[in-house]
Amino acid sequence: MSTRKKTVEKEVSVEDKLKSLYKLQSLLSEIDRIKTLRGELPLEVSDLDDEIAGLGTRVNNFQLELKQLDENTKLQKGKIETSKAKIEKYTKQLDNVRNSKEYDHLSKEIEFENLEIELSEKHIREYTQEVASIKEQIEAATELLNEKTADLEMKKKELDDIVSETKAQEEKIREKAKKTEVLIEPRLLAAFKRIRKNARNGLGVVPIQRGACGGCFNKIPPQKQMDIKMGKKIIVCEYCGRIMIDPEMAGVVDTK
Repeated sequence: MSTRKKTVEKEVSVEDKLKSLYKLQSLLSEIDRIKTLRGELPLEVSDLDDEIAGLGTRVNNFQLELKQLDENTKLQKGKIETSKAKIEKYTKQLDNVRNSKEYDHLSKEIEFENLEIELSEKHIREYTQEVASIKEQIEAATELLNEKTADLEMKKKELDDIVSETKAQEEKIREKAKKTEVLIEPRLLAAFKRIRKNARNGLGVVPIQRGACGGCFNKIPPQKQMDIKMGKKIIVCEYCGRIMIDPEMAGVVDTK
């Protein structure tokens, strides 16, 4: 069985290999064209997802800051109430002082607590300003978040519409590509895929055009053109590394 398989592989001519490669290239180029129809939408959708997640985190962090500022404000208000209670107590004690030393001590305590109240009130004013600023930032971030979310929904719908229109077509072409790959020997297929991956336009096999490589358009010597036309061996462009095929063999017209 294996001997028979090897014999069949040996019977495949270089011309047939080139034709199979060019057919595969045409199918893969059609898939590339379908992907181009989708354009930058998949990337835009992914970027919007990331941006929305970032905005959500920002709003959440702002909310945590507001909560902390509220706790700080309550703490300062508590301090003010404590200081007021102490002032009231010290003021009453002033009526019963026995000497100037006790009077001075209580007066200083009252003065200190008044300063503590002023400091707490100052902190509260600062917190109030911070709260106002953060609320403005939350409003701006929320507005932007809503805009981006609406934009994302629109982009997703647009992408879904394009994908649904082209999915069946793409799957059909992929199936044809898989069947064509089976006809190509593994080493040649691997080389083709490597060339295609490195090629800017995804072309691994190109027909010669006007005596030049159809990939990089560098001129091909007449003798090499003849060798390509004969189709007796795999010939790659010495400039871009693409596999070259005679246009007639590829079933295309070489405009001269």
